[in-house]
Amino acid sequence: MARTQIQADNSDERSLKQQFRRTRQLSQDLIAPLSEADALIQSMEDASPAKWHLAHTTWFFETFLLRDHASAYQLYDQAYPFLFNSYYEAEGDRMLRSRRGMLSRPSVDEILDWRRHVDASMEDLLDEPDCADLIALGIAHEQQHQELLLTDIKHALFQNPIGPAMWGQPQCSAEADDLGWHEHPGGIARIGHEGPDFAFDNEGPAHRVLLEPFAVADRLVTNGEWGDFIADGGYDDPALWLSDGWAWRNTHKISAPLYWRGTESFTHSGFQPRDPHAPVTHISYYEADAFASWAGARLPTEFEWEVIAQGQDRNDGNQLDQAGPPLPTGGRSLFGDCWQFTRSAYLPYPRFQPGAGAVGEYNGKFMSGQFVLKGASCATVRGHSRASYRNFFYPHQRWQFTGLRLAKDI
Repeated sequence: MARTQIQADNSDERSLKQQFRRTRQLSQDLIAPLSEADALIQSMEDASPAKWHLAHTTWFFETFLLRDHASAYQLYDQAYPFLFNSYYEAEGDRMLRSRRGMLSRPSVDEILDWRRHVDASMEDLLDEPDCADLIALGIAHEQQHQELLLTDIKHALFQNPIGPAMWGQPQCSAEADDLGWHEHPGGIARIGHEGPDFAFDNEGPAHRVLLEPFAVADRLVTNGEWGDFIADGGYDDPALWLSDGWAWRNTHKISAPLYWRGTESFTHSGFQPRDPHAPVTHISYYEADAFASWAGARLPTEFEWEVIAQGQDRNDGNQLDQAGPPLPTGGRSLFGDCWQFTRSAYLPYPRFQPGAGAVGEYNGKFMSGQFVLKGASCATVRGHSRASYRNFFYPHQRWQFTGLRLAKDI
């Protein structure tokens, strides 16, 4: 299970109770611009409707906190566990993931009523020390779904030929400086989370790794640099691509990052002129690896990235602070703008053991066929990520804010 040591002092802005309330409110702020129809759209099986995210995060607190730790609590609706469980086999049968977009009922208002009921019922548990670990996990879980909500609705609105805007035009200007490098001499490094603060179970146990001398770029690859890759035939040169990536590129006729159209890119504010200085996003692992080969570099390993990030401010960079259009802007921080692909397979660390019970299904059972991404994105709630954080996606997926930072041997 996740670990945490958060004081329950209500006067502390960082207290568990304050975090819970802020997180629950942000989810509702994020869906405020959406119509009932918007909130129902499921554009592909990887994505979920916005209102399903509202409901599933509420199910999590009702199931693992209220049902199991509040003796007098009664389920709000007996049908909701079937409708809004995601992948927890220990919790029984559930709605097929591919059918979530068919849930025209309950309505958004009914789900919001349920959220208010659960939030009010949670108040007594927020002061219970024995529940602190699960509450912290529930908060982090909802923060993950807030990012998914943003990226899922972006993909859904993109399917509409008129390119509808969720928010008004963003007030952002990108910056990109000359490329520099963080150099590291190599040696034995300590990797993984340790200490009393919250972390997901897949971030540990802490262990040692041996690194050869390397360097990691001090900024992300930009749209302009990606344009040079395209102009130089990067999408047409099989020598740059992994075999599976080349097959994927040919099967799906891939010739640019997702959401690119001419000189524009689709955003939460509709189609906008693409800024060449902004970090490139919405690329797959296959594309990131091909670009790195074209650039005469490579992707970093997750260990290299983490060693460079240790001691840096995880709250730095362009991350999500409030409801509004997330948009990459660039900068020198290792955190923010987009999740960065590493060349590391998502596998368990030495001595890893998943937690007991249903919450043990949270991370461990997905350690197959995926790659680790590090950092945070412009749609990640500020403070959610950290140097040891291990995001993970399949190599073909690119609807998330995914980008790359180059690395090289020295």
